[in-house]
Amino acid sequence: IRNSDSLWELAAAEVQHQESEEETVSERTVFLMGSKAGGKTSILLRCLERDEAPKPTLALEYTFGRRARGHNTPKDIAHLWELGGGTSLSDLVQIPITSVSVSCLSVILVLDLSKPNDLWVTMEKLLQAVQTQVDKVFSQAAQAQKSKPGTKNQQFVHPAARVLPKDYPDRELISPFPVPLLIIGSKYDLFQDFDSEKKKVVSKTLRFIAHYHAASLIFTSIKSESLMSKIKSFFSHLAFGLDRGKTLSSDLNKALIISAGSDSFSQIGPPSVTDVDITSLHAKNPKDLWRKVYEHVFPHENASEQKELKDPSKDPQYSEPQIDAMRAQKDQVTHLENRTSFWWASIAFSHVKKRHIIAILQLIFKF
Repeated sequence: IRNSDSLWELAAAEVQHQESEEETVSERTVFLMGSKAGGKTSILLRCLERDEAPKPTLALEYTFGRRARGHNTPKDIAHLWELGGGTSLSDLVQIPITSVSVSCLSVILVLDLSKPNDLWVTMEKLLQAVQTQVDKVFSQAAQAQKSKPGTKNQQFVHPAARVLPKDYPDRELISPFPVPLLIIGSKYDLFQDFDSEKKKVVSKTLRFIAHYHAASLIFTSIKSESLMSKIKSFFSHLAFGLDRGKTLSSDLNKALIISAGSDSFSQIGPPSVTDVDITSLHAKNPKDLWRKVYEHVFPHENASEQKELKDPSKDPQYSEPQIDAMRAQKDQVTHLENRTSFWWASIAFSHVKKRHIIAILQLIFKF
């Protein structure tokens, strides 16, 4: 009996242990950003298996996904944020990236391959915005830690800080992004019709950027089920911690699928350029060299777009005819009121100015 009692106790303890593990709900945050009208919403809806027509993202939108790890278990939660407007609303990164979310944060950068001339500027500005905000959160946490008694001289490392394995390729030569990063090249169906040399420049440049930031890279098209299935695997890995698979495709004539840690600078090779001497570009560092070569082939055509409107009400994709008409009427009234005020102010100023001149003349003639 004593043996059976102990076996029963062991079985009960095992069941209790399993139940306690099952009741632990995992919560992660995934932040999507990228090229304006680059297909972020379409990709997200496909990953969530939602049969909805994609709509233009209004500034910053939130949704969530849930997934059960097993039968009759609580569902893990993925908090999903999507930034619209390309680079124009990059200041909004401070909303999804906080001291609470940063410990389980991943970033997905969607770049429109069909618009290579805007690609580098979009990538650089958005990655810098996220980097700055994450650094700010880490810095605030470090200051809070130092304010605690007995920790003034201790070096603080944020628990969410990314640490690469010692055998990570080119570990000493890269600058890892502070949180897991996935770069998606969208609209591959349009990109694959480009000139082969231009495709080579885009593909090699994105391979360099992805490896430099210890990020994963994948090209896709919502018209390709096979490519979208690969995207879903990468998404599920970031959102729910599932295995992302071991598919690798580094052939520049095909859609790239390269997981973080699977590439190296030796495999990528030097920048692809034939009509310019690389030494004449006077680059400050390897990344600057790749930028100069890329912009030599794909100059940023619309420099004015770097000064994109911060006011979404003036963006055509957010148009609302009735509201816009009322707003225009209000703006017209305000403009007329301002002009009227200026007119009366001018009259008053002229009147005062005339009186002053008369007073001065009177003083002169007295002498």
